Amino acid sequence: MLGRFIILLFIFSIYPVTSYAEKQRNYTIGIVPQFEIRHIRKIWTPIFQLIEKKTGYKLTFKGSPTIQDFGKELKAGKFDFAYMNPYQLLVANKLQGYVPLIRDVDRKLQGILVVKKDNPIQSIKELENKKIAFPSPNALGATLLIRADIAKKFNINYEAIYVKTHSSVYLNVLVKQTAAGGGVQKTLNQQKDNIKSALRILYRTPEYSPHPFSAHPRVPKTVRDNIIKTFLQIGETLTGKELLAKIPIKKIGKANINDYIELRKLGLDKFYVQH
Repeated sequence: MLGRFIILLFIFSIYPVTSYAEKQRNYTIGIVPQFEIRHIRKIWTPIFQLIEKKTGYKLTFKGSPTIQDFGKELKAGKFDFAYMNPYQLLVANKLQGYVPLIRDVDRKLQGILVVKKDNPIQSIKELENKKIAFPSPNALGATLLIRADIAKKFNINYEAIYVKTHSSVYLNVLVKQTAAGGGVQKTLNQQKDNIKSALRILYRTPEYSPHPFSAHPRVPKTVRDNIIKTFLQIGETLTGKELLAKIPIKKIGKANINDYIELRKLGLDKFYVQH
């Protein structure tokens, strides 16, 4: 009996028991599709490759065709890690326990309402009974914040048209399919010059903490901490800063759920569409 015990000790000394964090090294990542999947992949792939090189983890990007599809997958806990809008975080935190890891600490999220540059409209009041384009019902800056402000401050009737992406919003306004469109400054900045120069910002919402990169609670804390550490290290290099700027993240820092609690006070659930 003693001999058997000694043999078992010898075996465990050669083959140490590995933790879940050490066994599970493949993780899925979801990115809210503000742009076409091809463009999202182009932005994030170099960052994923850097993280993989530094950590040894395998990161697999799972693209969602629309913001609605992304929201459904997020609520179902399909992603180990996800870059989401702040209101999606509050919903995902409540339903799945997602926790924010990092965010841009030098920039705020703000919704903008654009019109064509030569459009004489100067006030949201003048959009009474007009068509307004939005990327999706649950886009935070481009839809929810704007719709909430229109309801509270302007109380007008309008027809909401959902066109899937921010880029489509700007094109619909440009070709006069809609009188105005909701977006955010970062996606407007990333449009081609001929599109940006043909649009004018009619209205800006108040500012809030921007999109967090978050983790599902099934991801071990040691792995989450390592991802945070690696993102911060990437943000310290010139190459890393250039890559993060394309997301765009100007200055990367740690995120906390308390950064987003103020959104609960806005009553956005009145406009949020449950899937």
